[in-house]
Amino acid sequence: MKADVITLEAKKAGSVELPDEIFGLEPRADILHRVVRWQRARAQAGTHSTLGKSDVSYSTKKIYRQKGTGGARHGSRKAPIFRKGGVYKGPVPRSHAHDLPKKVRALGLRHALSAKAKAGALVILEAAELKEPKTATLAKALKTLGWKRTLVIDGAAVNENFARAAANIEGLDVLPSMGANVYDILRRDTLVLTKAGVEALEARLK
Repeated sequence: MKADVITLEAKKAGSVELPDEIFGLEPRADILHRVVRWQRARAQAGTHSTLGKSDVSYSTKKIYRQKGTGGARHGSRKAPIFRKGGVYKGPVPRSHAHDLPKKVRALGLRHALSAKAKAGALVILEAAELKEPKTATLAKALKTLGWKRTLVIDGAAVNENFARAAANIEGLDVLPSMGANVYDILRRDTLVLTKAGVEALEARLK
């Protein structure tokens, strides 16, 4: 499939051929869902923690004698039924990450790119470069282009001036090609790929 290439000044800069096996697939929600769940599970901190019976700081002395009180038999104030006692089977620090085959991850990225192309939310940019790291200059260009919630994916490296200018703009993310991922692509309304980014993604996914 062919796509038009534009510049930051909203001028035409030719066209580029996008491979159908990466940008022309019929998006599958189940694959996208699996990959996003895998990504978010890896990002989850898993630092939630509670104090169990053996962790609570309390005297180990027997509360009262075993027999003759008319009450239930108890040996520890740390028991979960007591106030300030340990929590029974509470959450402990752990990793929420789970495995997902590399082929499924790569397929998920292809489907995410295809979903943006099918929705008409894919833009090919000549180059994401600025002569000076001026936020005002970039903000003006984005307003002209009509980009609001946007992800820009560049080649192997991001232009330093462009990255510094974009850092102060809300709703604009900039990533190198190796940082391209399903979650960030889907959460933004517009996906912008530079020509270098397209070439890098083709090399990565073919």
